Amino acid sequence: MTDTTKKFLKVFEAPIPDSPPMWLMRQAGRYLPEYRQIRATAPSFMDFCWNPDLTVEATLQPIRRFGFDAAIIFSDILVVPDAMGHKVRFDTGEGPRMEAITTPDGVDRLGEFKLSHLEPVFEALRRVKSALPAETALIGFCGAPWTIASYMIAGKGTPDQAPARGFAYRHPAAFQKLIDRIVDASIVYLNEQIKNGAEVVQIFDSWAGVLPAKEFELWCEKPVARIVAGVKAVNPQAKVIAFPRAAHTSLPGFGDRVGADAIGLDTSLNNSWASKALSKNQVVQGNLDPLVLIAGGDALRREIDFVRESYQDFRHIFNLGHGILPETPIENVELLVARVRGKLA
Repeated sequence: MTDTTKKFLKVFEAPIPDSPPMWLMRQAGRYLPEYRQIRATAPSFMDFCWNPDLTVEATLQPIRRFGFDAAIIFSDILVVPDAMGHKVRFDTGEGPRMEAITTPDGVDRLGEFKLSHLEPVFEALRRVKSALPAETALIGFCGAPWTIASYMIAGKGTPDQAPARGFAYRHPAAFQKLIDRIVDASIVYLNEQIKNGAEVVQIFDSWAGVLPAKEFELWCEKPVARIVAGVKAVNPQAKVIAFPRAAHTSLPGFGDRVGADAIGLDTSLNNSWASKALSKNQVVQGNLDPLVLIAGGDALRREIDFVRESYQDFRHIFNLGHGILPETPIENVELLVARVRGKLA
């Protein structure tokens, strides 16, 4: 059963709360001086991700400072291809890099998924779980198959994921094979995260919005639905948040179609439209603009109130519509927390 003593978990089962639970995507990150201090001790970002001492500390830092209702384990969505032997690195100022898969043979050459490769993530989960305040929930996560595949095909991030889209059109069987590999690995990975302490898992489909309607159903919806079903088959008590970024008009009914307990709403969504189009039975998460969190002041107050008002008839998890940005002032996050919790006029 869900531990309904935790405010974050209550939102999935209880009536609409007086104030929504909250956490922020990328809440452990470069906007925190204490994070920058420990990040400097690791030679590379992936070295940081594979060091439980560092990832535990990074995960706990925003909980200590702001008291968010949930912690999300510090890791990266690309640890899954890394565990397939598809080595991932992060070049300074350039983002993730890996060997590009340009032909169907490249899919066939992928190694077997090795769960043991991800043991540092599981160790971090166990340690964070034991260190968290009793009222704080723990979130695990993975990348959605489409988003993971798009990086593996291109070998890096691209503005519109054209390499992956083109590969899927030219080589649909090979692309399906790649998606299937990622689906299977993600189910195992998320279930192991839950076994090691995660109470909620989020599936990040950061590039869902670039897909046309038919491809959205094929490469976003169906794979995510398979992952959710695979998680629920083993851990029916676990809660799953699906975040199909920029899905827009595909959002109504999305949660039901994939079996998710909540859907994440991105920054660009029209909240006035969404509050009418989405089912009131659907838990929603989001969707403050990270840029207004940088701006602060009255603009921030207005937008916090607008998001709250837009989803006042929903079971709502307050969050950003994308990850917090490195230049975000600490005092603006403090304002955000206080205002969402009704402690600031």
